[in-house]
Amino acid sequence: MAMGFARSVLSLLSFTAIVVLFVSLSAAEASIHVYDAEIFKEVGNAYLLSGGSEGIVASPAVPPVSAEQHFRLGIHDGLSYIRFENITFWRSKEVTDKNSNMEHSTGLVQAIIFEAADRDNIGGSAYGGQRSICCTPDLAKLEGCKQGEVIRRPSAGDLDWPIVLNTQFSANYLSTNMDSKEIYITKSGMYNLFFISCDPNLKGLVMSGKTLWKNPDGYLPGRMAPLMKFYQFMSVAYLVLSLIWISQYVRFWKDVLQLQNYVSIVIVLGLSEMTLWYFEYLNFNNTGIRPIGITTWVVTIGAIRKTISRVLILSVSMGYGVVRPTLGGLTSKVLLLGVTYFLATELLDITEYVGTINDISGKARHLLVLPSAFLDAFLILWIFTSLSKTLEQLQAKRSAAKLDIYRKFSNALAVAVIASVAWIGYEVYFKATDPFSEWWQSAWIITAFWDVLAFALLCVICYLWGPSQSSQRYAYSEEVGEEFGDEEAQSLTRGTPEGDISLVKQEMNERNVEDDDFDPEDDIEEDKRE
Repeated sequence: MAMGFARSVLSLLSFTAIVVLFVSLSAAEASIHVYDAEIFKEVGNAYLLSGGSEGIVASPAVPPVSAEQHFRLGIHDGLSYIRFENITFWRSKEVTDKNSNMEHSTGLVQAIIFEAADRDNIGGSAYGGQRSICCTPDLAKLEGCKQGEVIRRPSAGDLDWPIVLNTQFSANYLSTNMDSKEIYITKSGMYNLFFISCDPNLKGLVMSGKTLWKNPDGYLPGRMAPLMKFYQFMSVAYLVLSLIWISQYVRFWKDVLQLQNYVSIVIVLGLSEMTLWYFEYLNFNNTGIRPIGITTWVVTIGAIRKTISRVLILSVSMGYGVVRPTLGGLTSKVLLLGVTYFLATELLDITEYVGTINDISGKARHLLVLPSAFLDAFLILWIFTSLSKTLEQLQAKRSAAKLDIYRKFSNALAVAVIASVAWIGYEVYFKATDPFSEWWQSAWIITAFWDVLAFALLCVICYLWGPSQSSQRYAYSEEVGEEFGDEEAQSLTRGTPEGDISLVKQEMNERNVEDDDFDPEDDIEEDKRE
């Protein structure tokens, strides 16, 4: 069984290497924000459509002098830009019929690109402020803006920003196309794109097309770019842990406990999750698109890993495999909690990651985080309550070896919980003081912390319950009589034919069993409790 498991893990590692090679050789195609008949919404005195929000790093390279040079450089050209492609605006037939006798252009649509720090330079905040977005006759007199257009004030650092691109309808056409062009980014920041119309006749305006947002090294948004390197590092870390665990697993496969099989599953899931996240971000960086199916699969593996990890910690805290052979009547409750936690985590992660290409998270994520947070708090309470009872049982049995392991495990859990609470406080502060994601360059650390903490706790479990020649010393075993009451001696009888007393005595002598660890009265009391 152990050898078969090891072969399965090695096969997974080989498959991972093949996928790495395949993804590295895959071709790239440019597409990021796609608009499929998007309808403008009425906001204040304007009709508005959000085109996207992403952190972009300034271009370290000089823009190419020709389209041929641009194509030859590829996506890793060191350039940052926002490119407009095939943007088409559609207006209603009633408006077109109304203006059919006019020869000049009518119906203005403006594309506004601005950095988050310059949001106040757009008349009426694009984030829902109370001021007017469009210039009214009164504002035209007071501020000198042009009536029927978006109010724009030049940035203090660059008079050309915010960028305003104009597109107008012809009098007798239902649609109009926006000129294709690239806006190069020369300053790092959180950039926002909005399409705005101040013409009341353009109510119900519809837009199709796409915009390409590119950083110097690819299409991955600025906040997500550091995560690709982070998941690459975590994949290597899980791979090293896997190899160490497999070597011990194969070496002592005869002494492997059921608990260690579950730890193996968590390690494999962690390696799979980190590796797939890296490939998902790599694909996103190279192609500019984020397939829903791939992201959903990665998120699901992550949700399974988180669920099994928590159920495993809870089971260990209850003494599963050490103090008791099974969870007994608590099995159904633990499974129910696990299923509930999986559903809550899956829904939260799908909302946060699947199809997300913007650097600003939606409001739905803040609502769905509450069930997961409540379940985590309930799990922590249940874990420490169970852990306290298990420690009391081990103290009563005077099981020094097991007690030492559980005390170390308790200390590790306590440190993890304290770190989690402190980090949650920091995360709340971070998001409360940065509503417009202006600290986007360091926002990846919020996500990375939880993966690092989970990996650290897994390493502690692997260290405490790793496969070894003394694994059976820490396993639960039934009483076999007063003569063999010592728990370490009992573990040696597992797998030994009934009546083969000489072998047991020989192994006891070889391991120098201490008389102090044996207490017949304690074992009799434990029998009664069991």
